[in-house]
Amino acid sequence: MSEAPGADAHRRPPAVPARSDGALPLTVVFVRHGVTPLTEAGGYSGSDVPGPPLTAQGRLQAAQAADAVFRIGRAARTGAGSTGGKRSGGLWPDLPRPTALVASPTVRTQETATAVGRRLGLHVTTEDRFAECRYGEWEGLTAPEIEQGWPGELARWRSTGSFVPPGGESYAQLGARVWAGVADLLAGGVGRTVVAVGHVAQIRTVVGQALGAPASHWARLRIPPASLSVVRLWEDGSAEVVAAGVPTDG
Repeated sequence: MSEAPGADAHRRPPAVPARSDGALPLTVVFVRHGVTPLTEAGGYSGSDVPGPPLTAQGRLQAAQAADAVFRIGRAARTGAGSTGGKRSGGLWPDLPRPTALVASPTVRTQETATAVGRRLGLHVTTEDRFAECRYGEWEGLTAPEIEQGWPGELARWRSTGSFVPPGGESYAQLGARVWAGVADLLAGGVGRTVVAVGHVAQIRTVVGQALGAPASHWARLRIPPASLSVVRLWEDGSAEVVAAGVPTDG
């Protein structure tokens, strides 16, 4: 149920957090899509094909992620009349509420973004640069299947950041593509929150770069299905990771 306009205005924190120098950031909330049949099978699902779609569980996760995103920028509340009431309602209340929504072009991210957009009342814009890594000949295969066909290469892809799978992309190549899309969001204005629905490797590249970590370290980040990762970016190039891989289906 949506809140009446201004219902929590008397307890709302400042709309936009700022650094001590007063510079305002762009906040980007990255939402990983819900599970698909390939997620459940442990297959590598990239951007070379549009599918697969979400499973029934994935659609439920998308709805739960949408509810979590809706809570961003809203103050937490304690149950009335309770001395130890359970806090609810808000997530990161110091952040601006989302006003824009973008998504990778794949079926699973568009389905997840549709759930988020319905909850927020926002239109989904497609951003091709936020598509998942291109896995090339590994598309749809599980880790054991990749190891059987290309011994040691999956480990090299994950650990070096520079290894290119056959017909695919390295982590570094993916990161350059994704960061260009993030830079365009930043150029669109600060002092706001944008929600971006994407993928595990794609989100890892953003969080890793915001932390200043080399591409060889990005695969170390855990980004579960339907989780939220939040970064803040300033026009001078500085960045802050607010959260990475926060589950929404628990």
